[in-house]
Amino acid sequence: MFTRNWPRHLLCLSLSLPLGSALACGPDFPMRLLDNRGQSLAELPEGNFIFEINRLGHAIAGLKNVTGATLNPNVGYGDAPDHAEQRDNAEQAGLTPEQQARAKQLRSLADAGQVEIQGADLPDEFKLYLAGAVAFNAGDYGLALEYFQKVLALPVDERRLRSTWAAYSSGRALFAMSSEAGSGPDSLDQARKAFEQTRQLSIDGFSDPLELGVASLGEEARVVRSAGDWNRAIELYATQNLHGSAVGYTSLKLLMNDLAAMPEDQLAPLLKGKTVQQLVTASLISRMGWSFGDQPPNESKLIKLLQNSTRGSLENADRLAAVNYQQGDYASAKAFLEHAGDGGLAWWLRAKLAMRDGDKTAAAAAYAKAAHAFPQNESWGERRTPDWDYETLQPKCRVEGESAILALQRGDYLQAFDQLYRSNDIYWFDAATVAERVLTLDELKQYVDTHVPAPAALTRQERDNYVPLPVAAKLRNLLGRRLLREERYEEALAYFDNAELQAKAKWYGELRNDAESKWWPTKRAFAYYHAATVARFDGMELLGYEMSPDYATFGGNYSLEAPELKVGPLMAEGEVKRQQASVAQPDERFHYRFVATALASKAADYLPHSSQAFAAVLCLASSWGTGVQEQRAFYRRYVEEGPYVPFAGDFGHICEYPDFQNADKRYVTQVIDAARSVLRPYKNPLQFGGVIALTAAALVLINRRKRKAMR
Repeated sequence: MFTRNWPRHLLCLSLSLPLGSALACGPDFPMRLLDNRGQSLAELPEGNFIFEINRLGHAIAGLKNVTGATLNPNVGYGDAPDHAEQRDNAEQAGLTPEQQARAKQLRSLADAGQVEIQGADLPDEFKLYLAGAVAFNAGDYGLALEYFQKVLALPVDERRLRSTWAAYSSGRALFAMSSEAGSGPDSLDQARKAFEQTRQLSIDGFSDPLELGVASLGEEARVVRSAGDWNRAIELYATQNLHGSAVGYTSLKLLMNDLAAMPEDQLAPLLKGKTVQQLVTASLISRMGWSFGDQPPNESKLIKLLQNSTRGSLENADRLAAVNYQQGDYASAKAFLEHAGDGGLAWWLRAKLAMRDGDKTAAAAAYAKAAHAFPQNESWGERRTPDWDYETLQPKCRVEGESAILALQRGDYLQAFDQLYRSNDIYWFDAATVAERVLTLDELKQYVDTHVPAPAALTRQERDNYVPLPVAAKLRNLLGRRLLREERYEEALAYFDNAELQAKAKWYGELRNDAESKWWPTKRAFAYYHAATVARFDGMELLGYEMSPDYATFGGNYSLEAPELKVGPLMAEGEVKRQQASVAQPDERFHYRFVATALASKAADYLPHSSQAFAAVLCLASSWGTGVQEQRAFYRRYVEEGPYVPFAGDFGHICEYPDFQNADKRYVTQVIDAARSVLRPYKNPLQFGGVIALTAAALVLINRRKRKAMR
């Protein structure tokens, strides 16, 4: 058992300590919107850098995405992708074994002219490309370019396998030449055109096993970046990222680092560019450089310069509003929102600003528009809260979850539950809290019967492999447990997700009914006791609360801190009363154990106190883990009322099964024994009186006989 204390991002120093109410070193816990309602409504979660940069580029029609064959996740914009291994493998295609050996041998030469001579038996496109590659590796970029251009000058049918290679390498050679003395800006422009040609060749179906069409985007971005065109470089890297290359993503992060490190006088002019603004805004929304704690100095500089450069800007207004909101500049956020349109983020921010102004009606309306505007499948990925909770941030679900807080406050409990439940697993803890603590049992049952059909049951193998239950099954189980707790036994059965639980629930209900209806005391005791054992050993699955205090959602292995239950700005009196009415009885961790001991105590009430069964029931109940106080109470009752039994010396640790059959006999013997016990002090007088009574009776009989004889 663990109890969770916050913040959880502190080191788990209690690993070597006894288990108890110390820091939880267990699984990560999902965020709960209802845990701190004010905070949930006030904060705007950080965005996701990958999601944001996906908005910057534009996929190129016909250009295929990269595959695992060339994925290089750690290559930056300043480095050429290392395709050596893939190149060596791809270079073998289209050649005979003898030619493959020849090509490998030619690669080792240092003289391009020798490559052309010794490779005479190779197809022209292979021979010429290899000669150019040898020249390139020797640093003779001009000669290399001549050979690559010769490849591209061949008839189309004679260069199907090396055209993309030659165009790509031409671009690299031209870029290398641009840094040589005497080269003009034409080299950079020609390099850019060569990379454009590479993409077009790939789109046109020329062989591209190294996926150079996508790689050319990063190479071209490097060219235009060196020419000072940051906006075009960002667009190209963003497009490369859209086509599945991790190089694009990494390069944009490195570009962002370069921008953040620039002096203000250099950065300010760049921020006038639309695409640079978008990249910086994407980084700030995502808090790419930091998570929690003090804000990095460079980020403060970026925010100040961005605000100065975007005054009056209508582009990217919703994102700019978000940055200002996150920084606490609500006036600027509101100003940007006047130009932000009807997107989901814009309406989400309007809802939050309305809440800050105290206008809950306007906030509710804005939340509804935000939920409608966000696509169902939009995801910002995983995030961590300052308390180190995790959240799978799907804006539509988050917006509906925040809207549910307002619905609870105004008493629309079913609407609130529905909004939380639609998030599936994301806000299941919040949905479960409303389901078992806020909704009435009949409200919950009506909702489930109408909207939550039973999903297919997990197989035994799936359960053994800990395949998680679908949310629908978890909700139905929650309802089944609640029905059992409220003694609606027959209704509960159909809601449990598998036949085993249904059978146990049926048995428990039959025992509880027998305990109330059987007329013979031992039969009632039998039913109470066995209902108690079911409650004790299957109580988590049959009676446990999904959330506080039992946390059946964790199998009872962990607990969370429950927020204080009191009327406040976001929790109305009606909700408080509903939660108080549905609180566990008793409101203790593993409350069903106390239910079990209460049933066992009732079983003892119906047993002869002189019976072994009486002592055994008390012994077993005292071992059910409800605490020292109850253990002592059971032992005290046994000492005061029970008989001597062999297991008395280790009471509560070693117990026998209650012998209900022999307990029946004790009803007779117990009465006789009790009478004897009462009459024992009067034994001699009773014996003397008995003699007198017998003598008197004898005399009466003699007298009667004499009278009859005289007649």
